[in-house]
Amino acid sequence: MSGYEALANAIIIQAAKDFKAAYKRMKRFPNSKAAQDEVRDITKFFCSQWFEQLSDVDGPTLLRKIKDEIDAGGAACMRRKER
Repeated sequence: MSGYEALANAIIIQAAKDFKAAYKRMKRFPNSKAAQDEVRDITKFFCSQWFEQLSDVDGPTLLRKIKDEIDAGGAACMRRKER
């Protein structure tokens, strides 16, 4: 892996981590403008031409998978509490 590829991967991994944190915060605090803004800004990155240049991965699909993972995790936590 070249230095460029490593840097591109690191940028995408960090954006995914940032999105996860912001999305969880937005779910916990739905009226938080800061969380909403961060989710929106990171979503724009994953849907941008810059993202397409960094990776062959489909950005919107990756975001959907991250959201589904978080949403499913929340449902699992709720099921555990009900027992």
